[in-house]
Amino acid sequence: MVIDMHAHWVPPVITAALRARRSAPMIARRPNGEEYLDNGGPIPLWLPEGFDDDVETRLAKMDQGGVGHGLLSLATQYRIEWLPTDQALPLCRAFNDAVSQACESHPDRFSGLAVLPALDANSALAEFERSMSLPGIVGALLIGDAFLTVKRAERYQDILAAANDRNAILFVHYGQLPDDQEAPQVDTSDSAFVRIVTLDFQARLSSNMVTFCLTDLLKDYPNVTVMSHNLGGNIAFEIERMDHRALIDQGPDAPLPSKRFRDANILVDCNSLGARAIELATAVFGADKVVFGTDGSMFGAQWSLDAIRDARISDHEKQAILELNAAAALARARAGAHHAARHVMARTPSQ
Repeated sequence: MVIDMHAHWVPPVITAALRARRSAPMIARRPNGEEYLDNGGPIPLWLPEGFDDDVETRLAKMDQGGVGHGLLSLATQYRIEWLPTDQALPLCRAFNDAVSQACESHPDRFSGLAVLPALDANSALAEFERSMSLPGIVGALLIGDAFLTVKRAERYQDILAAANDRNAILFVHYGQLPDDQEAPQVDTSDSAFVRIVTLDFQARLSSNMVTFCLTDLLKDYPNVTVMSHNLGGNIAFEIERMDHRALIDQGPDAPLPSKRFRDANILVDCNSLGARAIELATAVFGADKVVFGTDGSMFGAQWSLDAIRDARISDHEKQAILELNAAAALARARAGAHHAARHVMARTPSQ
């Protein structure tokens, strides 16, 4: 069974809320009737066909694309978590409840990741705890810019600790933080779309991976499955230079970055990348660290399936990417959530 670990979905309750809003984030219409997402960023964002499918339509498309199970998440581009907490929290709860309902109705087809308000750490932790008690929720989606450095990651320390208690999956997705004065800036005076959705995307994901793999951030959280997307940025293309620089700057006995990346407890999905990139990522991270991802679209599903098919890796490695690695991560998360729920019940006084 093919498992899609990067399956964005916007339930109808969220699209209705975004269409009703009159300020970012909102779904607006051009004069020709075409909808687009205004999230307050520098460019309006195209909404892919089927982004707001109902559950049954999504299932039919998964069947058509050969996907057996999807890990549903809300893309960070919608920025509902950016809103003031009194506005963000109801929307986050609505999304998390809707995804859980889909998982409960189709437990063999869906698992889910919670979305959390970004401006208040206590509210984020409380919603994570609440969501992890819901059927089908196995972790959370976190904003990538929070992990550009270890210092930035401090805002999610409580979430990391809570996730560690539950063997949870934390999907760290490209996205900016609200009111971030130190965020990297992209010059969009020309070729804005390419500069943002390719060059900036991959560069920030690479920085996330350095934080996860070349620092001790995750040392205290061995039970967490951290997942990046788009093969973790450009690491697989740049690892030889990293090793070379380490040997030049630190001497022949320097610990090589390539070993730390390979040893790290992290997954990367193959969304948007091709066969040659998958080969490199498999060599750098190991076939046990790569998972299938589609961005939640039919186009993405076929693209990724074709790329894995054409990759010059073994059939066993292809099966690991398509199913085995994801199945193991989901099983750990389900077991952790069940254990945590029993532990909480054991500590709760009878009424």
